Amino acid sequence: MGDAFIRHIQLLGYEKRFFPSQHYVYMFLVKWNDLSEKVIYRRFTEIYEFHKALKEMFPIESGDINIENRIIPHLPAPKWFDGQRSTENRQGTLAEYCYTLVNLPHKISRCLHVVNFFKVRHDDMNPVTDSQIKKPEIFLLPKDSKKNPTDITGPIILQTYRAIADYEKSSTSEMALKVGDMVDVVEKSENGWWFCQLKNKRGWVPAAYLEPIDGPDESEEQEPNYAGESYVVQKSYTAVEEDELTLKEGDTIEVIHKLLDGWWVIR
Repeated sequence: MGDAFIRHIQLLGYEKRFFPSQHYVYMFLVKWNDLSEKVIYRRFTEIYEFHKALKEMFPIESGDINIENRIIPHLPAPKWFDGQRSTENRQGTLAEYCYTLVNLPHKISRCLHVVNFFKVRHDDMNPVTDSQIKKPEIFLLPKDSKKNPTDITGPIILQTYRAIADYEKSSTSEMALKVGDMVDVVEKSENGWWFCQLKNKRGWVPAAYLEPIDGPDESEEQEPNYAGESYVVQKSYTAVEEDELTLKEGDTIEVIHKLLDGWWVIR
């Protein structure tokens, strides 16, 4: 197997944390070449130090020798005091920076400096916290943030779900559950895996193991697409329930509705 490299970096938003003192961290979803997805958290001061080191490693591509040769994107220096307003306003620039970074020539985008910085760390999965101090506030970028990256939500009220069965995690990016655990859902993915937090733990869990405490006023499911999207079955599946279909590897199907619990309606 070849060396790991990053396929995509998506800025999800930022957190306002209160331990050990008030500060802000940006949330990124990093997609790797092995198709794994990891959520990481970085302070802007860390990101800027990473950026400065990257420029030193590639002086030609950073424009230090000839400004016309610059391909490494610009990143403004941290302000003397970085408050919530500057953290919000910087998101458009930061999202564009990450997009450009992963699309640079491979000698830059796949170098160890880049790969190591965006690797998941222990404190990404288990952030240091204090149960006596206010929980972090999460500010997410809206789905259509490409049009207006600075149009940020206010502090969101996360939906709380209850675990209906025990779940043992099978990778470090997942989170184990016990029946009755109450988790806050940060992100719902179409593949049926939801990114949740439980006290000071965070990780992906299967949506099928969760039930809502209070249903939302409006459905979060996408509207059915009766025109259909074509997909090719990658692995055979034998139906278990009456409302399921048996599929063979190589079959072409049309998906008309993608449910957030990971099950799709097809024809």
